[in-house]
Amino acid sequence: MKKPIRKLAVVAGGASAALALAVSPATAVPSTVWTVTPSPASITAVNSGNIVLSVNGIAMTCTKSNGAGTGQSATGNPATIGNINSIAFGATGAPCTSLLGNVTTVATTPWTIVAQDYTAASGVTKGYIGNVDAKVTVGACVFRVTGKASATYTNSTGALAVNSVSGELTVVSATNCGSAVPVGSKPLFKGTYLFKAGTVIPKVVGSNP
Repeated sequence: MKKPIRKLAVVAGGASAALALAVSPATAVPSTVWTVTPSPASITAVNSGNIVLSVNGIAMTCTKSNGAGTGQSATGNPATIGNINSIAFGATGAPCTSLLGNVTTVATTPWTIVAQDYTAASGVTKGYIGNVDAKVTVGACVFRVTGKASATYTNSTGALAVNSVSGELTVVSATNCGSAVPVGSKPLFKGTYLFKAGTVIPKVVGSNP
């Protein structure tokens, strides 16, 4: 009776070891190290092309937009590699417009710049703009948008391309907007900003140690 029991113990022990080897690499994925150059950095951003917020097919277009914030190296996935501390939509003589009239947007900041994936061959980081919070006024209609917006950052050009998908942003409150912008609407936010840290283009590199 002892030999079969010993054999069973050996088999069980071998199976446990094999399972541990199979599971360990999958559960021990290292965090991504995000290197931002320069870091820390004061960053300015200016739009390249139109910035558009669309709600239920109504496009609210800004030909001028700019912002300022900070960038810094970080570890994690996702990881916050920057903050947008101020952002303006429209400018004197160039207001944001829509079919419903001129548009005024006041952002509650900071918004975050979050990195999730890096492709070394193209120098492109995928992630999103988080903590988005803005009050939009169009005539008598006032509504608030919160959420996040998918984005990519390209090292060679310093272009942060924001291209949100449905469901990332939500209208959480609306006054005098009727059926045009009801609570629960899922706006889309699209546009490109060019980043500078002083006179240089910031670089973002993700690596796994």
